[in-house]
Amino acid sequence: MGLIQFKDTHGQRSSSMTFAMRWKHGNLRLIILSAVISIAMTFMFLVLLYGTAVKSVSVVVNGQETVVKTKQWVLQRLLDEQAITIGPHDEISVPLNSPIKNGDRIVVDQAIPVIVKADGKTLTVYTTEKTVQAAIGEVNLSLRNDDKVTPPLTESLEANDTVTVVRVDTKVSKQEKNVPFSIVKKNDPNLEQGKEKVVQSGKEGVVIESFEQKYENGVLVASQSISEVVETAVVDQIVAVGTKKPEPKVTVLSSNSPSVATVTKGDVTFKAKKVLESVTLTAYSAGVASTGKDEDHPQYGITASGTKVQEGRTIAVDPKVVPMGWWVYIEGIGFRRAEDTGSAIKGNKIDVYFDSESKANKFGKKSGYTVYILGPNKPTSS
Repeated sequence: MGLIQFKDTHGQRSSSMTFAMRWKHGNLRLIILSAVISIAMTFMFLVLLYGTAVKSVSVVVNGQETVVKTKQWVLQRLLDEQAITIGPHDEISVPLNSPIKNGDRIVVDQAIPVIVKADGKTLTVYTTEKTVQAAIGEVNLSLRNDDKVTPPLTESLEANDTVTVVRVDTKVSKQEKNVPFSIVKKNDPNLEQGKEKVVQSGKEGVVIESFEQKYENGVLVASQSISEVVETAVVDQIVAVGTKKPEPKVTVLSSNSPSVATVTKGDVTFKAKKVLESVTLTAYSAGVASTGKDEDHPQYGITASGTKVQEGRTIAVDPKVVPMGWWVYIEGIGFRRAEDTGSAIKGNKIDVYFDSESKANKFGKKSGYTVYILGPNKPTSS
C-alpha cells in the first residue's frame, strides 16, 4: 500500500491560495474601476429615465399662467422650449439652472422699458411692477407734496410709456405799491360861486402787497395777491367849491347922484336917481309875529334908523340898494321912506309897514313892481 503524503497535499493548497491573493492584489484597481463605472451607469440610467419622463409644469409669465407638458429637466431648457426669453432686468422665481419636476410652478415677471423725465433729464428705466410709482422708484427720485406726476402714481404702464415729473415750487414775494389820493370836493357857502380852494393837500398812501407765486420747473405759471398791509395811509385832497352867489352890483346913491328920469304922478313931478324894475313887495307890522317884540318891549315900533314906524310912510329896505332916510315912489303904492331893515330884505326887495298884523298878512307877497328912488326929500305938488 502506498503512503499518504501530507506534505505534498499541504503544498498544493498553499500554492492555490497564494495565486488567488496575488490575482486579487494585482487587479484591485480594476475591481474598483469596474464598481465605479457600474454605479455611474446606474445613475445615468436613472437620470435618463427621469429626464425623459413627461412632466406637467405651470409657467406664469406677467401674471398669465399656462400649464405645459415637457420632458426637459432643467429650467433653462424648458424656457428655451417655450420660447420664453429672460432679460437682464426680468425677475424669475427660481434660478435658470434649477432642475424641474412634475407639478413645479415657475413665475416670470418681464421688465418693460419706461421713459422718466424729471429735473431736466430723460432716463430709460426697467420695471417689473409696471406702475408709475415703481418707475420713479427705479431712479430713486424723491417727490415733494406739490410736485405733479403724469400719469398718476397708481396708474399702470405699457412698454415705452413716458412718466413726467414737474417740480412745483411756491414762493411769496412782497411789492410796494403807491395808492393815489382822491380829490374830494365840498361846497363852501362862504366862497364865491365859481371859485375853488384847496383846504387839505392830498398825500399818496403806500401799501405792501404780498403775492403767492407758483413755479413749474422754474417757470412762473401763476401769481395771486394774498394780502395787503397799509404802510402809509392815504390822505384825500379836499377842495372847497364856492356856492356863494355874487351880490348884485349896487350903485351907491348920494345926493349928488344925477337924476336918471323925471316922472309925474298926479299933480307931483319928481326926478328919480334910480329906477328899480321887478321889485318884490312884502308887508310887516311892529308886533311879535314880524319883529319878535311885544308892546312892552322898549324897542317896540322903533326902526333900524331910530324912527317910530308909521303906516303910509315906513318901509324896510336893503341899505345897499336904497339909502336909509331916502324917499321912494312905489308904483301903485305911493311915496314911502326907507327907515327900517330886515334880515330877509336883500336886493330888489321892500317890506311895507302896516299897523295891523292882519293887514300885513292880507298884503302877502307881490312881485313885478317898479320903484323910483328919489332922494332924502319928499317931492311936493307943484
